[in-house]
Amino acid sequence: MPRLALYTFGVLKSPLSDPGPTTREFYDIGEAVYRRISAHPGYLARAEPAGGEHGVLFGADWGAWGEFAVPAWYAKGRTPDTTALASTLSLWTDLRSARDAVHTGLHREALTRRHDWFERSRHPTHVLWWVPEDATPTWREGVDKLERLHRHGPAPQRFTFPQPFTPEGVPTRS
Repeated sequence: MPRLALYTFGVLKSPLSDPGPTTREFYDIGEAVYRRISAHPGYLARAEPAGGEHGVLFGADWGAWGEFAVPAWYAKGRTPDTTALASTLSLWTDLRSARDAVHTGLHREALTRRHDWFERSRHPTHVLWWVPEDATPTWREGVDKLERLHRHGPAPQRFTFPQPFTPEGVPTRS
């Protein structure tokens, strides 16, 4: 049975290393969101550095999730002191579970604050796609699909919550 991959990406207004209250607030709510989402029905896994390093993205060992990658439009830093982005890569059993986790509860509350933390962008902030049961999606796949979504719009190989597809490639409602 296919599983659903979800890649998210956003450019933060300030670097992750910024000790200011806005960045601290983002981190604090982020940890709580991850805990709740990981307990949500339908959640399978998310990419985490093998060494458990928080705040280190580029150069970390992500295991089967592959080397960390970002879309071409990301123009800020790539060092621990200059990185200003938030990105996730996760696996779900189905579309409804992923949508419910993202659009309810604490994550929904965080979404209402996104303009406090993230730069506004004309680029998509998430992309979904179906993967075989035995596959682990990679950061590079997520980036490629997000960039193609931006250039060409939703398709069975890359889609969004508002415009989803079934594993068979049929448009559906989430």
